[in-house]
Amino acid sequence: MTQPATIDDVQKMLSDQGYVCGRALGTVVFLSLKLGRPLFLEGEAGVGKTEIAKALASGLNRRLIRLQCYEGLDAASAVYEWNFPAQMIAIRTAEASQSSSREALQAELFSDTYLVERPLLQAMRPDPNGAPVLLIDELDRTDEPFEAFLLEALSDFQVTIPELGTIHAPEPPIVILTSNRTREVHDALKRRCLYHWVDYPDFEREMEILTAQAPQAAEALSREVVAFVQALRTEDLFKKPGVAETIDWAKCLLALDVVTLSPEVIADTLGAILKYQDDIQKLQGSEAKRILDTVKSSLAVA
Repeated sequence: MTQPATIDDVQKMLSDQGYVCGRALGTVVFLSLKLGRPLFLEGEAGVGKTEIAKALASGLNRRLIRLQCYEGLDAASAVYEWNFPAQMIAIRTAEASQSSSREALQAELFSDTYLVERPLLQAMRPDPNGAPVLLIDELDRTDEPFEAFLLEALSDFQVTIPELGTIHAPEPPIVILTSNRTREVHDALKRRCLYHWVDYPDFEREMEILTAQAPQAAEALSREVVAFVQALRTEDLFKKPGVAETIDWAKCLLALDVVTLSPEVIADTLGAILKYQDDIQKLQGSEAKRILDTVKSSLAVA
């Protein structure tokens, strides 16, 4: 598929993949595609940062390549490694047969045959469907040396392998970086990207998202679910539920054939929306009933 020509086209393309986004997010995605700039998405966990890369890859019919970041991730792990066991077998075979010179064997061992490509190198390779979508997920989990390495990759869209030289992408990948902001990412990296803060959606937007992701849910139940989750986000919780938890909870309620929320149902399914025991304990008993009563009263007035 060709790239969308307008912001409205971006929103429609994403909507067709089940991803509902506002005008501001649609605009920055459009600009990222139009200008070939990496897009840096920051926000709380569960607000849809990762999903936008998946929707974009699906909507454009491009390959999605995901680099999941973690503490201690280094350039070698993100770019390539050599298939050491296969190289050892080749060495022993050559020694036994004495069929190759030392120079020929070395050239063979450090060739594409024994190269294991990791996400960053994969993203630099040509693809018949067009440049892939490279998702660098949860960048804030890595450390500063890895960020420094990314500067070269994102500035020139190239990576260097000492044994093979520099590999340059014939067409720059579509790059999406995400961060849950557990730490600040360096300004030098942010400057190479377009930036957008992905916030929790308002009530109507979250209703649209839930309808797209769980269309089987009755509207009345969906409204209660969204209103209750949004009320939870105003409470003093260690981890506020994201949109992902809203969707998961609605699907759990559907599996239980629930038609309306009750304190008993909420108590039984809190693990779908809250992931820390301290938060769950706060919502046990009368507290959940208090929030639910407020939610139902506000929905009745609306």
